[in-house]
Amino acid sequence: MTTAPKPQGQATCAVQLIDRRTGAAHRVGGALVQHLTTTPDQAVADLLAGRDPAVWEARVSPLNAIAGGAA
Repeated sequence: MTTAPKPQGQATCAVQLIDRRTGAAHRVGGALVQHLTTTPDQAVADLLAGRDPAVWEARVSPLNAIAGGAA
């Protein structure tokens, strides 16, 4: 499982499902498989439930980091 540093407080994070074989974010019907959440540990558990950890990982990115640090 790959994660970014835990955000402070209740920051919103994007949690993506990543295919370890390709390094690409998983898509279903062209839509990115992603959770937006303030509880990234739970979202990681939800995304990885029932999946082979040798194939899948979850990537956690605080949204302020995605937006270039703007809060």
